[in-house]
Amino acid sequence: MTQGPTTQTSPDLLTPKLPTSGAPEAQPGSAPALRSGSGSGRGAARAWLRRHRGGAAIGAAAAVGLAVVISTQLAPKGDSLPLSVHNAGPGGARAVSEILGRHGVEVQDVESFDSATAALADRPDATLLLYDRSGFLDQSRLDELTASAGRVVLVTPRLGTLKALDTGISQAGVVPESTALLEPGCDLTDPAAAGAVSGTGGFLYDGGTVCFSPPGNTAGLLARTDDGGLTVLGSTALLDNGGLASHGHAALALRTLGGSDVVVWYLPGLGDAASAESTQTLDDLAPDWVAFLGPWLVFVAVLAIVWRGRRLGPLVFEPLPVVVKAVETAEGRARLYQDSHALDRARDNLRAGTLVRLAQALRVGSQATADDVVQAVARHLGRPVRDISGLIQERPSTATRLVQWSQELDKLENEVRTR
Repeated sequence: MTQGPTTQTSPDLLTPKLPTSGAPEAQPGSAPALRSGSGSGRGAARAWLRRHRGGAAIGAAAAVGLAVVISTQLAPKGDSLPLSVHNAGPGGARAVSEILGRHGVEVQDVESFDSATAALADRPDATLLLYDRSGFLDQSRLDELTASAGRVVLVTPRLGTLKALDTGISQAGVVPESTALLEPGCDLTDPAAAGAVSGTGGFLYDGGTVCFSPPGNTAGLLARTDDGGLTVLGSTALLDNGGLASHGHAALALRTLGGSDVVVWYLPGLGDAASAESTQTLDDLAPDWVAFLGPWLVFVAVLAIVWRGRRLGPLVFEPLPVVVKAVETAEGRARLYQDSHALDRARDNLRAGTLVRLAQALRVGSQATADDVVQAVARHLGRPVRDISGLIQERPSTATRLVQWSQELDKLENEVRTR
C-alpha cells in the first residue's frame, strides 16, 4: 500500500521568537508606547476636524465676531456732545479749550447746574459760557447763573432763554444764504481785531451793540449788552473744531472768552431739566379751552356710537334661483377681454372653439389635431388646404380685425354645416 508524502512542520514555526539580547525589551509605559498614543490622539483630532470642518469654521467665525462686539462695547466711547471740551470731532470744542489753556486761561468743564454755581461762587470774576441748545434751564436758574458770573457768553440761545434774561437782546432770523462772510461793522475792539467771519448757518440777534451784520440788516451774528456783561454768539462755527481755523473765528473766540482767568464751560443736559422745580406739567401747558373741549368730544363720541351702532335686525338668508344664459356669459367674458385688451386670449379661444365645432360637424374624432381638422374641412368644401389653414391660423393684431376674423370663422362653420 503506497503512502503519500507527509508534510513536516518546520521547527522554526513552532519556536517562539524571543527578543535578542541586543534589542531593548518593550515595557509598558516606555517611550515608544507614549509616541504611539500621542500620534493616535492627534490623528483622531485631525479626523474629527475633517468631519466637522464646516461647523468648526462657523464656530470660529462666531467666536471672533462675538469677541469684536464685546471689545467694541467695552471700549471707552469718545465724547460726541456738540461744543464739549472733550469732543475732538468737528462739532466739539477741544481745540479752543486747549488754546485758551496755553494762553493762561483755565477752562472748567461743569456737567450740572450745582457744579456751575459752585465754580462761579469760587471765582465771581469768571466768564460763563452757556450753550443751552434745548432750553433746559428756567428763568430762576438763568438769573442765578448770570448773577454769579462776571461775564456771560451765550451761544445760539433760544427765544425762551433770551426772554428769561430780559437783557434787551432778541432773535432776528437767520443769516441769508447769499452772505458767506460777515464783516465786523461795529466799534467793539474784539470783533474789529478778529476780522471777517463765516455767516453760513448762523442766527441773527438784535439789541445792544450788534456786529457782523449782513448787508441791509440791522441785526448781527454777535450782540453785546451796553455794559458788556453778556455776549451772544449766533453760530457754533465760531467755537467748534471744524470752523475754528477759518477766517477770524479763532481770534474772536480767544478775545471773547479770554477776558478773564477762568472760563466755566457749561452745557446743560437732561438732568438739569428733570431736577428743575418749575417744570410745567401737561395740564399747565394746555390752554384753558381744553377743559371744555374734552367733555364735549366725549359726548360727541357717545352720540356717534349710538347713531352708528343701532341694530337693524338679524340678517335673513334666502336662496334665490339664478339662471345665467350662455349668451350672457359669453358677452361678459368678451367684455372682460376687451377691457383688458387681451387680443391673444380672445383669438386663441375663438380658434379653439371653431376647431372643436368643426371636428364635431365632420366627425373626425376627439383625437384629431388642428391639421387633421383643416384637411377635413378642405376636402369637405373642395377648397385648398392653404386657404383654410391661413384663415384658421391667422393672428389678428387689432380689435377690428379680430371682429372681422371671428365673422369669417362663423361663416366657415355655417358653410361646413350646410353642405
